[in-house]
Amino acid sequence: MGWVTLHAVAIVSALLAAFWAALGIVIRQRVAQRVPADDAMSTAVTTTVLRDRLWWAGTLAAVAGYVFQALALAHGSLLLVQPLLVSSLLFALPMSARLSRQRISWAEWGWAAVLTAALAVFVLVGQPREGHNRPPVPAWTLALLMTVPLVAVCVVAARRTAGRGRAMLLAIPVAVLLGMVAVLTKICTHRFAIGGWHGLMTVPAPYVLVALAVALTVLQQSAFHAGALQASVPIMLVGEPVVAVLLGVVVLGEHVAVRGAAAPVLTVAVLAMVVSATALGRGEAPDVNAATRRPSPSSRVPPLAAAGVANVDVPRLGPDRGERYEP
Repeated sequence: MGWVTLHAVAIVSALLAAFWAALGIVIRQRVAQRVPADDAMSTAVTTTVLRDRLWWAGTLAAVAGYVFQALALAHGSLLLVQPLLVSSLLFALPMSARLSRQRISWAEWGWAAVLTAALAVFVLVGQPREGHNRPPVPAWTLALLMTVPLVAVCVVAARRTAGRGRAMLLAIPVAVLLGMVAVLTKICTHRFAIGGWHGLMTVPAPYVLVALAVALTVLQQSAFHAGALQASVPIMLVGEPVVAVLLGVVVLGEHVAVRGAAAPVLTVAVLAMVVSATALGRGEAPDVNAATRRPSPSSRVPPLAAAGVANVDVPRLGPDRGERYEP
């Protein structure tokens, strides 16, 4: 238990980060669902939510989650902290169910228990170790060549679909960007620890981090707007540690202390994490905010015109004040 005690700050901070991140996800997804459907995959989603006070409350919760994540990364490796953030599912799904007045099934509670056990086994058996925190240029070049095309392809494909498919396609680049943000945060915390503010501000990492954060915010809000929380959040929360761990191994040289019989146990734990997290998001909940989502002006089509009957002069009631007008 000496290893656990040594990394207690990182473990507790990661779990607190998971809680606050989950709260931020649920709130911001609920706000994004109010945006008119025709504004999907546009800057209108972001500009609309920026005017909502509830969205800012969710953003503050997300910032609190990021602060705890940075604290965890300052005291532990990416291989330790990022898998623990998958526990956000254990917080986000019950919160979402409570707000939408739905019940979580026994099967979902069972998968949640499997996820919790898998996370515990991964931490106790794997005992991840930190790397050198000095990313070589060729490794970063390889990482960018692997991630940037994937992000671009998913965004383009998302523009050609809708609903659950769009939410899932947008969740993939969000997961990639989250993983890259985690790696950059780890690098920034290390630079700050050894060189203070001067050492931090003289490297490109913090500036790239800000740029990625802006892109991440836009894509994440579009994913939240496209479908129910269960469609996108599991992909984000499972994909983020996968990307971060791969980059942590390739770029930062991190590793796990696995010997002998511990290797298959760790493999089973990782597979259980992926399967349980995926199962928790497999059955998409209905769009609980569809009834309250504001229609966009272009979506106000007369019923007969929608049915294919043209040139019918039917007076209708105005959508806002009840006056009569001619279409």
